[in-house]
Parts: sequence; structure tokens; C-alpha cells
Amino acid sequence: MNNRLSTTFLGNKLDNPIMTASGCFGYGLEYKDYFNPNELGAAVLKGITMEPRNGNFGTRIAETPSGMLNSVGLENPGIEEFKKIIPSIKKELNIPLVANINGKILEEYIEIAKEVEKIKEIEMVELNISCPNVKDGGMAFGANPEMARLVTREVKKVLTKPMIVKLSPNVTNIVEIAKIVEEEGADGIALINTLLGMAINIKKRKPILGNIMGGLSGPAIKPIALRMIYQVSQVISIPILGMGGITSTEDAIEFIMAGASAISLGTGMFGNPKLPIEIKEGLKKYCIENNISNISELVGVIHPDGGESYRNRLGGSYEIKG
Repeated sequence: MNNRLSTTFLGNKLDNPIMTASGCFGYGLEYKDYFNPNELGAAVLKGITMEPRNGNFGTRIAETPSGMLNSVGLENPGIEEFKKIIPSIKKELNIPLVANINGKILEEYIEIAKEVEKIKEIEMVELNISCPNVKDGGMAFGANPEMARLVTREVKKVLTKPMIVKLSPNVTNIVEIAKIVEEEGADGIALINTLLGMAINIKKRKPILGNIMGGLSGPAIKPIALRMIYQVSQVISIPILGMGGITSTEDAIEFIMAGASAISLGTGMFGNPKLPIEIKEGLKKYCIENNISNISELVGVIHPDGGESYRNRLGGSYEIKG
């Protein structure tokens, strides 16, 4: 039977274009009680760093209208422990796994990339350049065009696995930075990461989050994510992994129409753990009802030329076939 959702993303054959957002799916098995994770196209695992991290102190999560703030602080066991647990994870997950890597300085990014390159269970790497660069006063690597250029170029030198660069939306010109990371070897781009925000407890007269500020995710950021994906997909020639407030099939279709070749689900899964399965079935139904032979036909269709030039530019880097 023709699989209208089958996808080849950066050389990896996926059953469908649905992935998980890093930090929202743990290390791949936490949702087993709700659905079979192998129903996903791929899984983006929780972010890892060279050293173990306890994360931020105090309150880490705050609910906001149509979304949530988080200030978890990349809590993770570190790369050495990750290498120990990843074989058992891969035994249960027969889908491509994506490692999300992070660092405080350029040298840490390079070192962890070298380690992940050696892990056979990892098919793709997501380079998170939204991390604060401690050598640059805490400004995120991705907020500075030249730092984005440097970290992308240097990490790409030590990777043969496909590299998806996850961009920070907390910038003035997202198109400029997307073009830079493509020039420096990014195989794909992930859009968007969380937006910087905060919340205040008016009774205590204090910020709710222990770290004062945190990342805003959920439906509240969806219009911004769609805008950035639309803008970026008109000027690059590599695929986009779209995310940011997807909570329904309709949302997923909007992201694909804006220019995303695949999508990641995050905050929406907290309220509805079965969301990936619902969206998967919804996408199938939409394709059947609208006589679409494969979901790839919708990538970038709202562009002035119906997305034809973008799909042509993607060429061999992105392919979906039934």
C-alpha cells in the first residue's frame, strides 16, 4: 500500500515526517505507556553536554497563556553516561535517533561532536546554538552571526553524520543567520527554538522562575515559527525541521505548507501524550481526502511559486516518495 507520509530526510528513510522536540521526549522511552515510539518518523533525544548537569535551581516551569516557560537548564547525565545507555535505547527504538548537542564554549561543542560521531546508534546530530557562550558574556552562539558561523563551521569539520543546526529565534534577522549556517555546512535547519520570556508572581513580588527568564514554547509562539520558516525556506537550499506550537493536524500542515520538510512535536505532547499518533493519522486522512499522493507535495506551497523552486533547490538533500 502506498505510504503517503514516507520520507527521506537527510539520507534517513522515515515512515513519516513526525519527530519529537529535544527536551520533550526524554531519551525515547518515556512515552511507551501512551504509544509505540516506533510510530514516529524519528526521535530527537534530550540535549546532552560533555559533563553531567543538574540544571537550574528553583522553579523550572511556569504556565503561561497558550504556552509554558521552562528553565530546566539542560539537566542531563553527560556524554559518558549517554554512551552507556544509548545501546539499550536503540534496541527498543527502530527509528532514526537524533542527538542534540550543547556546549558553553566552542571547544565543548567540538569535543562533544567528536564523541557523538563515534556513536553508531545516532543517525543525525542537532547542533543547538541557542546556548549561552560564556566567553562572550552569556550571549547565545546563535544570536551572533559570526559566532553562529564559527561554531557551525568548526563542528561540521568533525562530523560526517548529517548536522541539523537549531537556530535561536531571539534575533533581529533569522534569514541572515540561516544563510550563514548553510554556507558553513549545515545539512538542515531546525526552526524555531524557544523565545526568551518571563513570568512574575505578584503576591510574592518575585519572578516565578528560579532563573528569572526561560524559554517560551507552545501555541503562543506558532505564528512566529511559521513566519520564520516561511522566510528562511525562500532563501536556503537545505531542509527545515519545523517546530513551535504544533498541537493539531492543522498546525502540522501549516508548518509543512510554510516550508518545513519534517516537524517536531514538543510542548503539545505534555497535554496530549498521544499527539504524534493523532497527527500521523490526521495527515494520512488529509492526503487521501485531498488526493495528495505524498505529503512532500505540500512543502512550501504557500510560496509565491507554490514552493516549486524550494523543492527543486532541495534536490537530493530531501526526498519524499510513496
